[in-house]
Amino acid sequence: MSFTIGGRPLAERIVAEMPSFVRLVLAEITARVPAYRQLPAEELAGDITRVIEGTLRAFAEVLRSRELPSPEELRFLRESAARRAEEGVPIDVVLTAYHVGIQVVWDVLVPEARPDEVGEVLALNALAMRYLQVVTPVVSAGYLDERQTMFDDERSARHTLLTGLLDGTQNADGPYVVLAVHAPPHADELTPGVDAAIAGRRKVRRLRTELERHSREPVLSALTPHGGVALLPGDDVGRVARIVTDVAKAAGVDLTVGAVAAPPSGVAAATRLAREVLDVAVRSGRPPGVHQLTDVLLEYQLSRPSAALEPLAAVVSPLSDELVQTLEVYLRRGSRRPAATELHVHPNTVDYRLRRVAELTRLDPTRIEHVTLLTAALAARSAVGQRPGGP
Repeated sequence: MSFTIGGRPLAERIVAEMPSFVRLVLAEITARVPAYRQLPAEELAGDITRVIEGTLRAFAEVLRSRELPSPEELRFLRESAARRAEEGVPIDVVLTAYHVGIQVVWDVLVPEARPDEVGEVLALNALAMRYLQVVTPVVSAGYLDERQTMFDDERSARHTLLTGLLDGTQNADGPYVVLAVHAPPHADELTPGVDAAIAGRRKVRRLRTELERHSREPVLSALTPHGGVALLPGDDVGRVARIVTDVAKAAGVDLTVGAVAAPPSGVAAATRLAREVLDVAVRSGRPPGVHQLTDVLLEYQLSRPSAALEPLAAVVSPLSDELVQTLEVYLRRGSRRPAATELHVHPNTVDYRLRRVAELTRLDPTRIEHVTLLTAALAARSAVGQRPGGP
């Protein structure tokens, strides 16, 4: 009943020449798939070789009986795929190995077929195709089930560590840079007919993936489509700006971030401070990017409770929103022409609005001695505006 090629039962030949076939399959796999060349030699000579031999013996039994693998044989393949998942071998590499194994058998034996064995060759090809159709989903399921289990375990461990660091009950090795992140909606989240929830989750996934790409160690994070907190291993705040630029590009939105470095024991306090820095940066109209406490010292200090806060904010209370915007842009840009460009108005319009500011506040934005007080008043105005909801 077994297939006969070259006048000899095919299954018997595979079993009899098993060491040679195993070497051929292993050589072909390592030649084609770079990931296998990176495996330790002891693994290639041990577990991988045993898997190849087991797979070839199972395939030989299929050729002998002309029947597809039994549930027990499929269970062996599923367990093998789970071990590859545990080792971190990519699934495409795992699946390729089965196809390569069959191709090696085909390339070695089929050319020996006699003219009267053409029917056998065609039947062999059909059975090999059905074999792969059965094996591929089983191997995929075993691999993906194990990866999901590993992912769930890793996610649970990360969540536990992150929660403990944020509430001050857990310690860890090495310092962190705490990032408090504000993420505006992606264009897809605002497009009619597009599921905003799905678009938001895709944005978060891209954000997480890019953060992980920049770190050799796991990045602990609690992120939503609106932002959240991430802990970057290390204490180099200087590199955070470059990372955030790449993360924002991958996420497809401009990110505003408050950043504070801290030892593990100080993560809880650093997280509170990073959130406060982020809140001040957003409310005071700072541009997207990374902001540290030193970048918003005045605004931060004026956002703290103080008897002088409301009187200071009252300095600019007579101004309309248009005048406030013009004043903020002028003070930030330092000149009327750049301010006019940003505001999309004529420089003369900026001059007129600044004169109105001077008339209403009795402080002239063009005079150096008045700039500090006006800057502080704008910061206080922003802080007072946030007081009802708190920071």
